[in-house]
Order: sequence, then structure tokens, then C-alpha cells
Amino acid sequence: MAAAGAEAAAVAAEEEKRLPEGDPESGGDSEDEGDSDSSGDGEDEEKENEAEIQRLEEQLSINAFDYNCHLDLIKLLRQEGELVKLRRARQKMSELFPLTEEIWLDWLKDEIKMASESSEREKVYELFERAVKDYICPEIWLEYAQYSIGGIGQEGGIEKVRSIFERALTAVGLHVTKGTALWEAYREFENAILETAQPAPGSVPSPEQQQMLCSQLEKIHTLFRRQLGIPLLDMEASYAEYEEWSEDPIPETIIKNYKKALQQLEKCKPYEEALLGAETPKLAEYQAYIDFEMKAGDPARIQLIYERALAENCLVPDLWARYNQYLDRQLKVKELVLSAHDRAVRNCPWTVGLWIRYLLAMERHRVDHSIISEMFEKALNAGFIQATDYVEIWQAYLDYLRRRVDFTQDSSKELEELRSAFARAVEYLKQEVEERFSESGDPSCTIMQNWARVEARLCNNMQKARELWDNIMTKGNAKYANMWLEYYNLERAHGDTQHCRKALHRAVQCTSDYPEHVCEVLLTLERIEGTLEDWDAAVQKTENRLARVNEQRAKAAEKEAALAKQEEEKAEQRKQARAEKKASKKAKKNRVGDKRKADDDDEGEWGQEEEEQPSKRHKGDGDGIHLEEDMEVETGLYGRSGPEKPDRPGNQKEKASTSRKDIPKVLHDSSKDNVTVFVSNLSYTMADPEVKLKELFESCGEVAEIRPVFSNKGTFRGYCYVEFKEEKSALQALGLDRKVVEGRPMFVSPCVDKNKNPDFKVFRYSTTLEKHKLFISGLPFSCTKEELEDVCKAHGDVKDIRLVTNRAGKPKGLAYVEYENEAQASQAVLKMDGLTVKEHVIKVAISNPPLRKLPDKPEAGRASQFAVPRQVYGARGKGRTQLSMMPRALQRQSTPVAKAENGMVQNSPATSSEPPEEPKKMSNADFAKMLLKK
Repeated sequence: MAAAGAEAAAVAAEEEKRLPEGDPESGGDSEDEGDSDSSGDGEDEEKENEAEIQRLEEQLSINAFDYNCHLDLIKLLRQEGELVKLRRARQKMSELFPLTEEIWLDWLKDEIKMASESSEREKVYELFERAVKDYICPEIWLEYAQYSIGGIGQEGGIEKVRSIFERALTAVGLHVTKGTALWEAYREFENAILETAQPAPGSVPSPEQQQMLCSQLEKIHTLFRRQLGIPLLDMEASYAEYEEWSEDPIPETIIKNYKKALQQLEKCKPYEEALLGAETPKLAEYQAYIDFEMKAGDPARIQLIYERALAENCLVPDLWARYNQYLDRQLKVKELVLSAHDRAVRNCPWTVGLWIRYLLAMERHRVDHSIISEMFEKALNAGFIQATDYVEIWQAYLDYLRRRVDFTQDSSKELEELRSAFARAVEYLKQEVEERFSESGDPSCTIMQNWARVEARLCNNMQKARELWDNIMTKGNAKYANMWLEYYNLERAHGDTQHCRKALHRAVQCTSDYPEHVCEVLLTLERIEGTLEDWDAAVQKTENRLARVNEQRAKAAEKEAALAKQEEEKAEQRKQARAEKKASKKAKKNRVGDKRKADDDDEGEWGQEEEEQPSKRHKGDGDGIHLEEDMEVETGLYGRSGPEKPDRPGNQKEKASTSRKDIPKVLHDSSKDNVTVFVSNLSYTMADPEVKLKELFESCGEVAEIRPVFSNKGTFRGYCYVEFKEEKSALQALGLDRKVVEGRPMFVSPCVDKNKNPDFKVFRYSTTLEKHKLFISGLPFSCTKEELEDVCKAHGDVKDIRLVTNRAGKPKGLAYVEYENEAQASQAVLKMDGLTVKEHVIKVAISNPPLRKLPDKPEAGRASQFAVPRQVYGARGKGRTQLSMMPRALQRQSTPVAKAENGMVQNSPATSSEPPEEPKKMSNADFAKMLLKK
């Protein structure tokens, strides 16, 4: 009864805390301090809250899985005192998500205040039962037990309270830091009953009363003894309280158990202290604690520490997976296992592994087939973010259906359901998954392969298996030897020799990766089972095929060797040219005094850089036009990279002189890169580009010079350099990137020499998986950014929208939409995929651009020749308009690794261009001869 009084006092205190400042019941002097302005502000705030509540409700009607939106709505409704709407909002959220301890406690306390009649108390009991199932929380159990004490006057009230306390002790009684409060509340309740059972002073108790007193005393003794055998904080105080309360000495067995629990508590203390001092989410500390309890091996303690960890890390799929695995393999209690699996998929619905484990657990515990099928359908609607996830969940469900079939019967309902599910899976991956993710998710057709195995091995239907394999091969798998050998093995085990031979002959003709393997298998088959004619045909076919393969490989090797040799010759020519320049410069330095020598040395270094820069950027021509082309290709903004021309020094002078006669050179001073921007993708027909662009870029700052690039015929090539007076103007000009000029998006990028900055990235968008961003295809070309935003913002907060256009500025029907978080993006995929926009059905998927394959071009050949790691080209591989930016020091095969590394130093252009053989250029004798010639 004392506990009930304490509860009432606590509720009253809580209610006082919730009274707003200035409330008349709080005794404040709000009337004295308030004025018309403050009351007006209060009305404005109330209207703003009502508008916000309406907005949140509309948002949830569109996207019911917005977790943060649910929280904001509940907070506002509680603040405004909208109890009916508040109850409805909490109910909807609890149906979709497991609620946290704080949300449940607020909800329960609000309902307790409003519950006065017995029928309303029963609803509160039901709410408590739902609350204790979401997470194991000591505070909720304690609140539940204390609330039940209020119904002690009803029939069976005492037994109900004891039942709730016992369940609470089973759930959280082992909690090292919070379990003590529950044990003490239970003992306080039993002590209150003992006080009511005491006879009046001076009266003699009847035998029934005496028996009841003894029974009640024994209950309290038992509670003390049970508690003292568990490692809990403040055990010493509980032991001292027991000594004071008990009239008899404490038994030796209880003392022994108490000391053992104390020792165990000392082992647990470091882990509890680590949790106390750690910051959220404390995952590493909880994992160490779990490992400790796993070694101890107490199932109840292991379950409790897992539940404690999950209460603070409910969105960590790996933690749920480890917990469910432990329950599946160790405890194997149906209600406990299935409850944990259900909470796991509700917290982390995007994790396919949790759904698969749930399906297996339901099958393991013999759950009804209709319930398992319903759970599988929920998994399909969970919004997985990868195409392969759908393949895995389908495979798990098909495995379950296969295990239900009795294959001793020729036909059965289960077998027909299995075949129907296989057909549906293939169609689902093709229609739903492939359209959503732009990839099949099952390129090797594993589901169809398993279907073929079931038909061949279990149903003896080889004809159906052959049809399936024929379908597999038509999906781009005919070029792989392992696919043909898989089919051959199935045919060998369950088919006949004729079909085996037919399959291998097709394999020899179609395989492109390892034709030797299938040729060897074909010859082995004919050696064992074939006739002479079969052997001759097989030998002839394999020889012809391998001859063609070897010829193709030889041509490829010759091409690669020629490219390597050509590159080696170019490198040697550049090396000799640099050596000659250096020798002439050193000879010139020795003709002057020390001071002049030092000055000329500095000038020579800069002069060297200016002379060598064109050679770094030219691919063949020595004029300024190709200098600009190479710069433009290196930045990756020009659509067509010009064909590479071999570096022939003998022809360079002739070509350069011819081009100089046609048009003036367009030189670029690399020292002014910081005040210069590179502009490309301009219209070739732009009249007077200097005037047009000057008007455009003057808004960013004072323009020093605009240098457009023209072809040999004098036509504008669509790109130019814009040089400003100040660096901040150049930075501001970058904001004009993608601005439409004469119907085309103008590309503006920093002026960077990628020979000196190989890590410079031009493509400013991510090429990896972005879970908060959507890729939309199938849009009508007339769709504007504003129209698309109206469609997308209904499913979450849109941060950015980018419509993809071609180089001419025409829309391609594609777009990227960025949301605030992953949850909004996932829900938008579910709601928008397949939506009709202006009579066009759009496809929506999480943004995950596929990797680009390296093109089979000379650049790729050079890269493989010099063993450059593939990662240097970025996540998408080497683009079509990118050149190899490998430092030349790495391209010298004869240079040791250490020197190649030194050659990669980018700090000084002069240093990077000097060969490691510098001391061998001129000897003392050479200098003496040179001086004697004066």
C-alpha cells in the first residue's frame, strides 16, 4: 500500500512538472507579467502548431514509414493536449515500428491519468503487455507492477500483482544496475501484505491467521534469498537489510551463494563501468560484455545483455543477426525466437538476411504455411536497396516450398505451387527488379538453374530442364565455359549421350573465355563413348576453334607489343631531348661568374619548365591548337577526344610551321591557372565568342583576356580560356557551370594541368551507391525540374533535383533526386516506382551507377603493360574521354621502383622532369674541353 501511495505522489509530481509556465494552477503571476503582445504571440504559436500538425498528418498519409515524422507529430499533439489525436498517432506508429522506452513510458503515463473505470484499466493492462514485448526495459516492468498494485482490491488482484512481478523478475531481474529496484518493489509489496495480515494488538491470532503469517514471512524470506544469489549493485545493503529483518540467523547455503554472487559481480563491474562511461551507441562495449557472458554460458544472462544492447542499438542488423542466431541454436523456445525475429525485421526491414532467418525460424517451428507465405510477401515489399537481395529472398522461399513437396508422388498440390513460384520468381526479377535497378540481380540465372535441377533430379522431367537451360543460354551466358559445363554435368547425370554431345559442340563454338576446357571435355566424351566418326568430327572442330582462338590471341599480343615498343621509343626520345637541353644549360652556366651563374640557374629552371610544358601536353602536333585539345580532353568536359597521333619528331616542325601560317597560336601560361577557367561545350556557330563570353563572365569580375580556340580552317572549336584579374573572380565563375548558352549547357571547370595534378577529379557527382538519392528513368522530355519536385516532395524532404541532359542541353528523360535521409528515399522508391507521369511510366531505384568497363584502346594497353593498378582510374574505370595520367617516371621499364617513386614527386616541375642519371651527363673532362674552346 505504501508503494501505491508513493506512486500517486510521483504521478502528482509528474503532472505538476508538465504544467506550462504561467498556468493559473501553478500559482504564477502570469497576469501581472503578461500583456497583449505575449498573448498575441501565444495565439500565433498555437496557430503555427496546428498548421504543423496538419502538415505532418498529410505527410504521414503519403509516407506512413517516416519515423521522424511520427515522432514530431506525437510531440506536438502532446504539447497541444490533443488526447484523442495523440492516442491515434501513437497507435499508428506502434503498428509499424517497435517503440522506444521513452515513447512507451510517456504513452502509459498519459493513459494511466485518464483511466478511472475498471474497463479503462483493462485497456491500460493491454497497453503494458504490448510495451513489454517491444524491448526488455526495467522501467516499463516496474511501472507495470506498480500500476497493477492499484487494482489490488479487485478479485484476484493480489495474485495478479505477484504474477506480474514474477514475470518482471524473469525478464529483467538479472539486470546488474537496475534489477535491484524491481526486487525491492516486490519485497515492499509483500511487506505491505504482511502488515495487513498482522492481528490487532492484544488479540490472539487464530490458526488460520498464524498459518497465513508464516506463509507470508516465508515469501519474504524467499525473495531475499533469491535476490542475494544474483550479482546486483548494492548487494551489501540488501544483505544487511536481510540480517536486520530476519529474526533467525542466515543459513550457510545463503551466505555461500551470496559470496559467489559477489565474486561474479566483481567480474561484471568493469563492463558495467565501461558502459556507464561510454558514449552512445556503446556498441563496442556491449559486444565485449556479450563475449564475456557467452564464455560464462548462462542463457538468461546472455539473453538479457543482448536485449540491453538492442534497446540502444535497435537499427544495427548485425547485432540482431547474432542474437537471433544464438536463440535459434541455443534456447530454441518458439515464442521467444519468433518474437525476436519479428522485432528484428520491424527494426531493420531493409536487411534481407534478417527476413531469410525469420522464414527459416518459422519453418523450423512449424508455423502454418499461410503465415509463412504472408511473411514472404511482406519481405518483398520491404524495399531492399540491391537487386541481389530480391534474388536471395526468392531463393530462400523457393527452398522452403521445395522442402514441402513429396516427390514420390507424380503430381501434388505442393509441387504445382513450387513450379508456379519458380515461374513467378523469374518473372518478378525480370519485370520488377530489373526495371527498378537496371540490372537483373541474377546474371547467371541461379534460380532457373535450381529449377532445372529440381525438374531433372527430383521430377525426372529432363525435357523441361533442357528448355530452362536453353533460356539461360539466351540471356548472355553462352560465352562462359562454366555455364556449359554445368549444363553438361546435368545432362550427363540425368540425360543421354546424344544431348551431351550436342551441348559440347555448341559450347566449343560459343565459349570465349576458356574454350580449351570445353574442347578437352568434348574429346574426353568421344574417347569414352564416341565412334571413330564422332572422334574425327570432335578433333576437327576443336582444332579449328583453338586455331582461331590462338590467332586472335597472337594478334592481340602483337598489337600490345607494338604499342609498348612505340611508347618505349617515345620515352627514349623524350629522355634524350631532356638530356641535351640540360647539358646545353649547364654549359651556358659555366661561362659566367658565380653571382650571374646563380641568377641564370634560377632562370634556367623556369625556362626549362616553359619549354617542356608543350611536350607534356602534345600528342603529336606542336602547335597551340592541339595543346588546347589535350587540355580539354584531360578535364573530361569535351565530348569527343581527338585521335592520338604518333609522336614523330621529324614531322613536328613541318606541321607546326604549316599550322602557324594558318592561324595564330593560342598559348596558355600555366602560372595563371588560379585566375583562369576552362570553358567548353559551346556552340560551334557562336558569332564573335570573345564579345559574347566577355559579357557573360564580366558579372563575376574583371576579365583580363578571353582566348577562344579555332581550327585550321578558322572555325570556332567550342572551347576557350577565360582569364580574370583576381582569383576570387575565377572561383565565382565556376558557378556558371551548366548555364545554358545558345541552347547548350556551358561547362566551366578549373584550369588544371593533370600531368601535375593526376588526382584532380572533374566529374563532380558520386559514382558509388548513395542510399539517400534516387535514379529516375523514363521521364517525359517535357518534364521540368519544378514538376518533378512536386511529385517527389510528397514522399519526403527533397534536397536537390538534377535533370540529366546531353551536351546539346536536350533532356534524356533521366533525373537524380536527393532526399534528406535513406528512409525517405526507400519509401519514395516503393511509392514512385511504376508511377505514370504525363503518360510515361517511370522507373525509380536507389542511385547506384554501374562500374564502367575499361575500353579496349591503346590507353588501356599501355596501362596493362606497365602494371598500373586499375584503381587509379576511379570507381567507374577509365572514361572514354580521359587520357592516361601516369607519371612518365613510372613508364620507364628499366627504372627501379625506388627511382620511379622519386619520379612521382609533384612539388617541382624541374625536379620531376630530371632523369635519375643526371651525374652522367657531363664529366670534368667535358667541362675542361668546353672551357679550352673559348
